[in-house]
Amino acid sequence: MRGDDRRSGSLFSYVDLEARVAPDHALRPIRTIVDDVLSGLSDEFEALYSNLGRPSIPPERLLRALLLQAFYSVRSERLLMEQLDYNLLYRWFVGLGIDDPVWHPTAFTTNRDRLLAGEVAAKFLAAVLNHPRVRQLLSREHFTVDGTLLEAWASQKSFRPKDGEPPAGTPREADFHGQHRSNETHQSTTDPDARLYKKSKGSEAKLSYLGHGLMENRNGLLVRTMVTQADGTAERDAALLMAWKTTAKMPSTRRVTLGGDKNYDTRDFVSTLREMHITPHVAQNNTRRSSAIDGRTTRHAGYAISQRKRKRVEQAFGWMKMIGLLRKVQLRGIEKVGWWFTFVGAAYNLIRLRRLRAEAVA
Repeated sequence: MRGDDRRSGSLFSYVDLEARVAPDHALRPIRTIVDDVLSGLSDEFEALYSNLGRPSIPPERLLRALLLQAFYSVRSERLLMEQLDYNLLYRWFVGLGIDDPVWHPTAFTTNRDRLLAGEVAAKFLAAVLNHPRVRQLLSREHFTVDGTLLEAWASQKSFRPKDGEPPAGTPREADFHGQHRSNETHQSTTDPDARLYKKSKGSEAKLSYLGHGLMENRNGLLVRTMVTQADGTAERDAALLMAWKTTAKMPSTRRVTLGGDKNYDTRDFVSTLREMHITPHVAQNNTRRSSAIDGRTTRHAGYAISQRKRKRVEQAFGWMKMIGLLRKVQLRGIEKVGWWFTFVGAAYNLIRLRRLRAEAVA
């Protein structure tokens, strides 16, 4: 029998949001961990807000909404608010009732920027890693470091001389072909922190930042992230800083290894790691020079394992760029870019945890 296509026009619905989300939905285990993490950060949130004035957007709901933006590649806060208005799954995850009003996009962005002052993204990432379900999955001895290029939200035409405005009569659509431009003489007028940079020979130089990640090798979870201005030594400098922060409180008797690609195979970098009691497991670079890694390191089976594991960090960067909206960062300034990079790194860990849980059940 053919069904009737007439619209019922029901005024009321008595089905709870909890009942509308499937018991085995992928977001359920993620929300359980997120709720525990945000509950532990309550004191941190309290310090960011005054006791006077009108209530703002609850930071817990704001961060859950940002996680959805990263999970589902929602390209703007305006579109996120639009989907939050009619998407029942989004409302359930964020904690909004079916009749609760959503926030204005400008108010949402303003409240998001407030969280920059408290380094909430870094604390959120640390809290996720410290969760009982996550802590047991981490390796404490074996790590991998790498960097990735983040294209800035600034056009090439904004890269202007630092010494002032262009000469009178210069068209806005200027042709830069044949001109020598460098970071010493030019600067972006829309994002001054961005730097003109290319990561490989033959590629196009773009206004960019460098994102850095330190990954533990057991399950491929990011344990530290940071963003720096793009230059030739930023990857190695950031790697040393993240490695020091991660291993500073470890017992000196514990054997720690750090893997990396050929870019990290320099004598200064390798010697500094050894002074920090960290065994360098970086890939050998024998192109037109001798490698800083010799047989004392490569003869061990652990070195070959690190070389296989280190490639997994590219999966994290690939997800963060293609899904987490980091291929071209829609924020300006190194603080905002670093905040979002770290937060998307935490979102990747949550997605990775769901997959690890599914593999364990299977």
